[in-house]
Amino acid sequence: MSGATESRSGFSLGSLVVLVPYLWLLAFFLAPFLIVFKISFSEVAIAQPPYRPVFDIFEGFAATWQKAQEFSFENYTFLFTDDLYVRAYLQSLQVAGISTFLVLLIGYPIAYGMARAPKQWRPMLLMLVILPFWTSFLIRVYAWIGILKREGLLNLALTSMGIIDEPLIIHNTMTAVYIGIIYSYLPFMVLPLYAALEKMDNSLLEAAADLGCPPLKAFWTITFPLSLPGVIAGCFLVFIPAVGEFVIPDLLGGSDTLMIGRTLWNEFFSNRDWPVSSAVAVILLAILVIPIVLFQNAQQRAQERER
Repeated sequence: MSGATESRSGFSLGSLVVLVPYLWLLAFFLAPFLIVFKISFSEVAIAQPPYRPVFDIFEGFAATWQKAQEFSFENYTFLFTDDLYVRAYLQSLQVAGISTFLVLLIGYPIAYGMARAPKQWRPMLLMLVILPFWTSFLIRVYAWIGILKREGLLNLALTSMGIIDEPLIIHNTMTAVYIGIIYSYLPFMVLPLYAALEKMDNSLLEAAADLGCPPLKAFWTITFPLSLPGVIAGCFLVFIPAVGEFVIPDLLGGSDTLMIGRTLWNEFFSNRDWPVSSAVAVILLAILVIPIVLFQNAQQRAQERER
């Protein structure tokens, strides 16, 4: 009897533990998303808020049904027919993809060196990776302005060493945007890679060396495949926020830097076109979430087939 009671209480406690994150997501993700999704079908209006809602439960069923007959995808159609938004989406995906690849190239050797370092050194190395998070993200981006601008520290150092005669034009270019994204999101790549590499069984590499496998071949056939979960997690953690990045392109990029986060801000605050900006946000979320869900489902089916 007591065992059944403990089983029932354990089940209820477990259900509560699982329910809490779902309630958190419902309150702080799903509910705001539904509000934005609703606004994306509204019409622009000179009012406060600056839109005329299509659905309003407080107007009664008859009024809501009458407005529902006017339901249209005009805001979404406008985004796909306007070249500005199409180029903003494409350039955002391009910048995020290239940045993720460069962060992986830089972060993998760092994580590999940390995982192969003596155990007494690993906590300190891990602390050095996390240390930038102790400073405000905005301050760190502003610091890069002082480094990359025409009279900045980088040009001053290169000129004083005689490496260059004229200052380099880096600030307000796409190069500065890439530098800012790589610097800001590098820890998000290093940490999951380090977690995957640190728990790898080194005896596999020793066995490969005993069988005459060269170190480079052993890396590509043993180390890298075993670290793929860390690679995938790191790429997701870098790519997803980089697509919608606003601060770095706004502060380090020039006037020709066209990314969807910056376009979204301009539509929302400068043009005060909330319906279109909401549609921009919904499409951006769909571009990010749908491929991830499809990838996870394919990976889950592959794991089930292996079993």
